[in-house]
Amino acid sequence: MKQRQDAWSHENDLLLAETVLRHVREGSTQLNAFEEVGDKLNRTSAACGFRWNAVVRHDYEKALQLAKKQRKQRMRALGNGQPVKKQLLYTPDIPNMPESNEELDFDEQEERTMMSALESHMAEVMPDDEDVSATFYSESSQPQAEVPSMQAQVPSPSYPARSVQQGQLTMNQVISFLKSYQSSNQQSEALISENKRLKLENHELTQQNKELMKKVEKLEQDTVTVQEDYETLMKIMNRARKLALFDEEDRSASTTFKMDRNGNLEKMAE
Repeated sequence: MKQRQDAWSHENDLLLAETVLRHVREGSTQLNAFEEVGDKLNRTSAACGFRWNAVVRHDYEKALQLAKKQRKQRMRALGNGQPVKKQLLYTPDIPNMPESNEELDFDEQEERTMMSALESHMAEVMPDDEDVSATFYSESSQPQAEVPSMQAQVPSPSYPARSVQQGQLTMNQVISFLKSYQSSNQQSEALISENKRLKLENHELTQQNKELMKKVEKLEQDTVTVQEDYETLMKIMNRARKLALFDEEDRSASTTFKMDRNGNLEKMAE
């Protein structure tokens, strides 16, 4: 099976779980933990949050509840009964703002063009995500004919240089998010396929169970019939035993009995 290059490994899941539990336990937020893990693994905080809620959290639910309990006790001890604000444990690095008159190289210009093309796709994928929608630059006022000509000319100084600030996404982060989203879709398809297989297996087992129940009912009926035959046979044997005793007591009268096909004894003439 081919392994995706951006797939989550067991070590990545372990790092994500340890970081989230540490942030929750020490009074920080899960979002701050996602940002820290995202910087360490070169992933977006949204991708880390999706991985945590979809896969990792189910294995650490008890540990998460314990961390929340410890955070509550810690906050109560620090505040002496007064509410205490959450303190973020991680502060992302913010690169310096580039000069506005700095010329963009060809790679940056090409990346900017691709960002514009991805804007509509990201709007369909995450229509309600304010963080993602805020990171793209609106280029609706520029004519579409200018897009291919941008690669052949030097960008004008009036075009603002894209800055990487907190709350914005770089091109690599967008690509990483799309790959993570595709991976989650593949996992969903695998779960749907597994669900269909289990439903089919359940249907087959139900049919087998019905057939076995019918066989059990038939065996029970056969058992009742055998029991009735046994009781009839015992009655015949008891009657024969009693008649034999009577024959011994009355030896003077030699009497012979004959059993017919129905099991009845008939007295034979001498």
